[in-house]
Amino acid sequence: MGNPGKIFDGLLVLQYQSGNKKALALLVKRHHPKLCKHAFWYTHDLDISQDIVQDCWTQIMRKIGSLRDPNSFGSWALRIVTRKSLDYLNRASRERNELRSIDKTKTLDYPAVDRASDLENLRAAIKELPDSQQQVLHLFYTEAYSLKEISAILEIAPGTVKSRLYHAREKLKTILKK
Repeated sequence: MGNPGKIFDGLLVLQYQSGNKKALALLVKRHHPKLCKHAFWYTHDLDISQDIVQDCWTQIMRKIGSLRDPNSFGSWALRIVTRKSLDYLNRASRERNELRSIDKTKTLDYPAVDRASDLENLRAAIKELPDSQQQVLHLFYTEAYSLKEISAILEIAPGTVKSRLYHAREKLKTILKK
């Protein structure tokens, strides 16, 4: 027999898809705390994690009508929160990096300009990599996640994370030698 919680969620999804708006309120009540904890795991900021989950509920409400397996609601909603949390981290990291580079260029002396141009070359080379390799590099080097954590975040096997890191490094070496 299936997981009773998943089956109950599935029934609520089917009721909501049939027009029962109260069913969504029950889904929110059941899943909101878990989704907030999940977003917090990424952001380490309570307010931001709550904002992310609130945005996710909007997306969930828009897309729940097309959910094929109503019993998978919990994992489906968790994936949405994971993606939104990663999007937030990527955006925040880009903004931090832009601010850092602005601060550095204001105080650079001439020898440091070479390091700045090296950094720009590296950024350009990274942009040439496939998105999957860029993600792994970002999570590993910029966000300092472990291979196991990256595996969980991206929902891929740890071996795949290692492989993507290896291939990204090798490809970067080739690109930077040009």
